[in-house]
Amino acid sequence: MKVLVKFKRFFSLSSVEKRLFVEAFVTLGMMRAAIGVVSFKRLTKNLKKLENEPAHSELSDEKERLAKTIGRLIVKAAHNTPWESACLVQSLTAQRMLKRRGIPGVFYLGVMKGDSVREELKAHAWTRCGGETITGEEGHEKFKVMTVLQW
Repeated sequence: MKVLVKFKRFFSLSSVEKRLFVEAFVTLGMMRAAIGVVSFKRLTKNLKKLENEPAHSELSDEKERLAKTIGRLIVKAAHNTPWESACLVQSLTAQRMLKRRGIPGVFYLGVMKGDSVREELKAHAWTRCGGETITGEEGHEKFKVMTVLQW
Protein backbone atom coordinates (compact mmCIF):
# COMPACT_ATOMS: atom_id res chain seq x y z
CA MET A 1 0.00 0.00 0.00
CA LYS A 2 2.84 2.40 0.88
CA VAL A 3 4.39 1.85 -2.57
CA LEU A 4 1.12 2.82 -4.25
CA VAL A 5 1.04 6.09 -2.31
CA LYS A 6 4.60 6.86 -3.43
CA PHE A 7 3.72 6.15 -7.07
CA LYS A 8 0.62 8.33 -6.76
CA ARG A 9 2.71 11.20 -5.33
CA PHE A 10 5.30 10.82 -8.09
CA PHE A 11 2.68 10.87 -10.84
CA SER A 12 1.05 13.94 -9.31
CA LEU A 13 4.25 15.91 -10.02
CA SER A 14 4.50 18.05 -13.14
CA SER A 15 6.57 16.65 -16.01
CA VAL A 16 9.45 19.03 -15.14
CA GLU A 17 9.35 17.94 -11.49
CA LYS A 18 9.31 14.26 -12.51
CA ARG A 19 12.47 14.77 -14.59
CA LEU A 20 14.16 16.67 -11.76
CA PHE A 21 13.13 13.99 -9.23
CA VAL A 22 14.60 11.22 -11.40
CA GLU A 23 17.77 13.26 -11.95
CA ALA A 24 18.02 13.85 -8.19
CA PHE A 25 17.49 10.15 -7.43
CA VAL A 26 20.20 9.07 -9.90
CA THR A 27 22.63 11.81 -8.80
CA LEU A 28 22.10 10.90 -5.14
CA GLY A 29 23.16 7.35 -6.01
CA MET A 30 26.21 8.53 -7.93
CA MET A 31 27.28 10.87 -5.11
CA ARG A 32 26.74 8.17 -2.49
CA ALA A 33 28.94 5.78 -4.48
CA ALA A 34 31.54 8.50 -5.14
CA ILE A 35 31.88 9.27 -1.42
CA GLY A 36 32.86 5.66 -0.88
CA VAL A 37 35.60 5.57 -3.52
CA VAL A 38 36.80 9.15 -4.15
CA SER A 39 38.37 11.55 -1.68
CA PHE A 40 36.30 14.52 -0.56
CA LYS A 41 39.03 16.83 -1.84
CA ARG A 42 38.68 15.35 -5.31
CA LEU A 43 34.87 15.53 -5.19
CA THR A 44 35.07 19.25 -4.41
CA LYS A 45 38.13 20.19 -6.48
CA ASN A 46 36.12 22.49 -8.78
CA LEU A 47 34.65 24.45 -5.88
CA LYS A 48 36.15 27.67 -4.55
CA LYS A 49 36.99 27.59 -0.84
CA LEU A 50 35.93 30.80 0.89
CA GLU A 51 37.52 32.23 4.02
CA ASN A 52 34.50 34.30 5.08
CA GLU A 53 30.75 34.01 4.90
CA PRO A 54 29.85 34.96 1.33
CA ALA A 55 27.41 37.65 0.35
CA HIS A 56 24.30 36.01 -1.07
CA SER A 57 24.17 36.23 -4.82
CA GLU A 58 20.98 37.66 -6.20
CA LEU A 59 19.06 35.24 -8.37
CA SER A 60 16.33 35.96 -10.86
CA ASP A 61 12.89 34.91 -9.66
CA GLU A 62 12.96 32.03 -12.16
CA LYS A 63 16.34 30.70 -10.97
CA GLU A 64 15.36 31.09 -7.32
CA ARG A 65 12.14 29.11 -7.90
CA LEU A 66 14.08 26.43 -9.78
CA ALA A 67 16.71 26.21 -7.00
CA LYS A 68 13.99 25.79 -4.36
CA THR A 69 12.24 23.14 -6.48
CA ILE A 70 15.51 21.25 -6.98
CA GLY A 71 16.22 21.37 -3.24
CA ARG A 72 12.72 20.15 -2.37
CA LEU A 73 12.93 17.29 -4.87
CA ILE A 74 16.42 16.26 -3.70
CA VAL A 75 15.13 15.98 -0.14
CA LYS A 76 12.06 14.07 -1.35
CA ALA A 77 14.19 11.70 -3.49
CA ALA A 78 16.64 11.19 -0.58
CA HIS A 79 13.78 9.88 1.57
CA ASN A 80 13.03 7.29 -1.11
CA THR A 81 16.47 5.85 -1.87
CA PRO A 82 17.28 2.31 -0.72
CA TRP A 83 20.71 3.63 0.32
CA GLU A 84 21.49 6.28 2.91
CA SER A 85 21.28 9.75 1.38
CA ALA A 86 22.29 11.94 4.30
CA CYS A 87 23.13 15.64 4.26
CA LEU A 88 26.53 15.37 2.53
CA VAL A 89 25.11 13.32 -0.34
CA GLN A 90 22.22 15.78 -0.68
CA SER A 91 24.54 18.81 -0.70
CA LEU A 92 26.82 17.29 -3.33
CA THR A 93 23.76 16.42 -5.41
CA ALA A 94 22.40 19.97 -5.11
CA GLN A 95 25.76 21.40 -6.13
CA ARG A 96 25.91 19.23 -9.24
CA MET A 97 22.32 19.88 -10.30
CA LEU A 98 22.45 23.63 -9.70
CA LYS A 99 25.83 24.12 -11.34
CA ARG A 100 24.57 22.24 -14.40
CA ARG A 101 21.86 24.90 -14.70
CA GLY A 102 24.16 27.88 -14.11
CA ILE A 103 22.73 28.62 -10.66
CA PRO A 104 25.40 29.76 -8.16
CA GLY A 105 25.35 28.49 -4.62
CA VAL A 106 27.33 27.76 -1.48
CA PHE A 107 28.03 24.44 0.22
CA TYR A 108 28.70 24.46 3.98
CA LEU A 109 30.32 21.88 6.24
CA GLY A 110 29.87 22.31 9.97
CA VAL A 111 30.63 20.47 13.19
CA MET A 112 29.09 20.33 16.65
CA LYS A 113 30.25 18.61 19.82
CA GLY A 114 27.68 16.42 21.48
CA ASP A 115 26.21 17.27 24.90
CA SER A 116 27.98 14.60 26.91
CA VAL A 117 31.73 14.36 27.43
CA ARG A 118 31.91 11.00 25.62
CA GLU A 119 29.95 12.10 22.57
CA GLU A 120 31.92 12.49 19.40
CA LEU A 121 31.78 15.42 17.03
CA LYS A 122 28.77 15.56 14.76
CA ALA A 123 29.05 16.88 11.23
CA HIS A 124 26.48 18.42 8.92
CA ALA A 125 26.39 19.72 5.36
CA TRP A 126 23.91 22.15 3.86
CA THR A 127 23.47 24.10 0.65
CA ARG A 128 22.35 27.69 0.15
CA CYS A 129 21.21 29.43 -2.99
CA GLY A 130 20.50 33.13 -2.93
CA GLY A 131 19.15 33.69 0.57
CA GLU A 132 17.59 30.23 0.94
CA THR A 133 18.89 27.02 2.51
CA ILE A 134 17.73 24.37 0.06
CA THR A 135 19.23 21.18 1.54
CA GLY A 136 20.23 20.32 5.11
CA GLU A 137 18.19 23.14 6.62
CA GLU A 138 16.99 21.31 9.71
CA GLY A 139 19.32 22.13 12.61
CA HIS A 140 22.11 23.65 10.52
CA GLU A 141 22.27 26.74 12.75
CA LYS A 142 23.55 24.58 15.65
CA PHE A 143 26.74 23.73 13.73
CA LYS A 144 29.94 25.76 13.66
CA VAL A 145 30.87 26.38 10.03
CA MET A 146 34.26 24.83 9.24
CA THR A 147 34.35 25.00 5.45
CA VAL A 148 32.50 27.11 2.89
CA LEU A 149 32.69 26.09 -0.76
CA GLN A 150 31.20 28.11 -3.61
CA TRP A 151 30.48 27.37 -7.26
